[in-house]
Amino acid sequence: MAVDVRFPTVLRAHTDGAPVVSAEGSTVGEVFADLVARYPGLSGQLVDATGTMHKFVNVYLDDEDVRYLNQLDTKVGEGAEISILPAVAGG
Repeated sequence: MAVDVRFPTVLRAHTDGAPVVSAEGSTVGEVFADLVARYPGLSGQLVDATGTMHKFVNVYLDDEDVRYLNQLDTKVGEGAEISILPAVAGG
């Protein structure tokens, strides 16, 4: 199932500069696996060493935060859009 994945400027160096990349998968985790297979530089940027979502990245599926859904097991439908945003901290 093809979905569009939107990347912030900071991660575009890993996608050959592309702001939007089409990826395959029926869950967010499968989409991430497809992305890492094609763009190895994303390894460690999306998931941590334990295989869970990296805590410094926010992931949205059609404007819904996947942390409040099923995280990497969140189902994606044909034509869905995933947006990846770096977590912002400050003080």
